[in-house]
Amino acid sequence: MNSHYEYGYWPLVVINAGIFIAFAFAYFRPKTRTDWRTLGMFSAFLVALFTEMYGFPLTIYLLSGWLTKRFPGVDLFSHQSGHLWSTLLGERSDAHFGPLHLLSSVFIFGGFYLLASAWRVLYQAQRDGSLAATGPYARIRHPQYAAFTLIMVGFLLQWPTFVTLVMFPILVATYWRLARREERDALATFGADYERYRARTPAFVPSLSGPRAALEKGDSR
Repeated sequence: MNSHYEYGYWPLVVINAGIFIAFAFAYFRPKTRTDWRTLGMFSAFLVALFTEMYGFPLTIYLLSGWLTKRFPGVDLFSHQSGHLWSTLLGERSDAHFGPLHLLSSVFIFGGFYLLASAWRVLYQAQRDGSLAATGPYARIRHPQYAAFTLIMVGFLLQWPTFVTLVMFPILVATYWRLARREERDALATFGADYERYRARTPAFVPSLSGPRAALEKGDSR
């Protein structure tokens, strides 16, 4: 049926999932139950992703009938075709060097950079018993949740699957609820200081006009 079946590489599933989960653990440094829950959900997303990327291509199987009719000359079970956005756009060059893959790398590495930067600020603030309001926290109130979201968006641009596409909005909604819970705790701890910080700093999307404009417009995100 197809000339290549470039899946079934379960060691690669374990290695890749392990590497990215280890990076997330190193940069996020979970301590509380909420932290572990956050990391656990992100890890589940990565396992589902790499399972289809190297192990068993469930999404390709489910779409194989339609893809065969729509793209009769495409070798569906080659690794190249697993980059579904590139396949659907009709790209024939190596997907790893395509614009979507390059953009996905920007999101993924940018997300890990934001995660690492936010952790350093939060760690120091926790040691000092102060409010984290510098570095990434000067631009958004929840840079770590924003970082996890950026990384997931990057992987979805690179290798979309039915499972991860379903998981993504669920995880984003869960992170939003966890962020609100953390805000209630911070308000109880820091009181008026956190109220002023919350008034001038957007939750997840930085204001292009800066903190002053965010303060004037109010927090609507």
